[in-house]
Amino acid sequence: MPRGDKSAYTDKQKRQAEHIEEGYEDRGVPKKEAESRAWATVNKSSGGGKKSGSGRGQAENKAPAKKGGQKGGAASAARPASARSASAKKAAATRAKNKS
Repeated sequence: MPRGDKSAYTDKQKRQAEHIEEGYEDRGVPKKEAESRAWATVNKSSGGGKKSGSGRGQAENKAPAKKGGQKGGAASAARPASARSASAKKAAATRAKNKS
């Protein structure tokens, strides 16, 4: 099996990697880097491909997913209340404008 072959991964793992990759791309990470990070995250949480049978039945490590959520919350909390309030008002105005 050549390096980078994804045939040993389950459909669920492939979907997870795709979703994670899209999230990175939305944040401006280049496509190749986003793909690399996504598969690293899937490997970290599930222990790699699972189709072969070795290591089946192992619990998933959800720490990488939780870490991302915590980082996002901490970044938001670090901003002053006035900045968060201004962002909220701007978002509300945009939603109202685009409602039609």
